[in-house]
Amino acid sequence: MTKVALVDDHELLRSGLVGIINAIEGFEVMFEASNGKEFIEKVQKSSPPDIVLLDITMPDMDGYETAAWIKQKLPTVKVLVLSMLTHDMAIIRMLKNGVKGYILKDSKPETFKQAMESIKNNDFYVNELVRNKLINYVTNEEEFHKQSDLLLNITETEAHFLQLLCADKAYKEIAEEMCVSVRTIDTHRGGFCHQTRNCHHLILS
Repeated sequence: MTKVALVDDHELLRSGLVGIINAIEGFEVMFEASNGKEFIEKVQKSSPPDIVLLDITMPDMDGYETAAWIKQKLPTVKVLVLSMLTHDMAIIRMLKNGVKGYILKDSKPETFKQAMESIKNNDFYVNELVRNKLINYVTNEEEFHKQSDLLLNITETEAHFLQLLCADKAYKEIAEEMCVSVRTIDTHRGGFCHQTRNCHHLILS
């Protein structure tokens, strides 16, 4: 059974998600938290979940900080972002913090189920809008130069990884096409996201 933790400050939304998740075969909600601090308190009193379903905008400790904490303290835990934020830098910043997927709160139940199953299988998942944001970020050179010189700093291999990711390929498929392991794919993702550390928008988002 895949154990799931919900971290979102909207109690009504969490209540609905509990029912949806528990209805998916092989998944079970382990506990809920209204922010990152509460999540840390609860996870320290129990065994870590397999998946954390994480919002970004929360009081006390937001999703950015929470994802970074999970990456550092619980590296085997997979994080799926469920947010209303659609701007490029929110997505890139969460990728930098090690999340495995990013979908929007208005996604259809079938999309949510697909995302959960993909994350469980160690694939990376983004829905169409988020994927288009990534494509725009990679390909819109004029807008990119208004923000930073990040693309000038990514390697050819990292650029290849982004192209395959934007083509909606699973981690396993990307690894096979690039003739590397899934762990190496994680490294390429981290290498690209590390280049975003100097982007002013990361601080403002």
